[in-house]
Amino acid sequence: MKIIRYFFQFIIIIFLFLILKTLGYKLASNLGCFIGSQLGPFFRSKRLIQKNIKNSLTKINDNELKKIIKGMWENYGKILTDYMYMKKFRYSKLQDHIEIEGKEIFEEIKKNNKPVIFVSGHFSNFELMAMEIEKSGVNVAALYRPLNNIFLNKIMEFIRKKYICKNQIKKGFSGLREMVSFFKKNVSIALMIDQRVSEGIQSNFFKRPALTTTIPAQFVKKFNCDIVPIYIKRIGKFNYKMTINKPIGFSQNQTIEDITEYLNRWLEKMIKTNPSQWIWSHNRWK
Repeated sequence: MKIIRYFFQFIIIIFLFLILKTLGYKLASNLGCFIGSQLGPFFRSKRLIQKNIKNSLTKINDNELKKIIKGMWENYGKILTDYMYMKKFRYSKLQDHIEIEGKEIFEEIKKNNKPVIFVSGHFSNFELMAMEIEKSGVNVAALYRPLNNIFLNKIMEFIRKKYICKNQIKKGFSGLREMVSFFKKNVSIALMIDQRVSEGIQSNFFKRPALTTTIPAQFVKKFNCDIVPIYIKRIGKFNYKMTINKPIGFSQNQTIEDITEYLNRWLEKMIKTNPSQWIWSHNRWK
């Protein structure tokens, strides 16, 4: 039954993709925004989303809560649309829709000829970050979590490898070995650190214990490498601003727990700046 459901979901999404592709970027983005706001709430628990936000942003009122949730679903819809225009974001006129702050850091990384760990979260259109790292000339491999829908996952893997980042590493134990192999070949790693992971540790996130990946901290301890946080936000309806932060050189005396919690605090800070552009629908504190 699950396979049948996945197949029908696949047919619907492909049909939607074809429509979005014919409209042009701005019209498609507006339509994706509308679809996300109308249909998104039917696919995720409203109660869970409200709970996550209220427990994290404790001082918000009901109007702010509704605005954040509405903005989150609109962002979901825009991300869906952007997948159909990744080729243009990479090679064509949509490149002008992405402003990058901190380009000189990419140049320093290339000059130093030493791989780093890029970290971020599911902010705005997070897929654009790995694309811009690779476009800068930095050798990079991106860690991704396969979609549960096996039919849609094949499409997403094709888009990611073709237009976002050619070196894609599937999340899991084999993926960790692959990351180490890439890193030893002087290839930097880009990964999201805001999802719940079964193999992580409990680390404070918005003052509550949450299972958090320790991969960045493990690489710091093993390779004495720098961590480079990246943040992306949507500006207006159609533009993005991507900020590359200065590399963080952690001390070898710092523990895996200390490094992991430090990065969680950075995530919190970024989420608070634009809470409607982060994905609150995951059961992060399960």
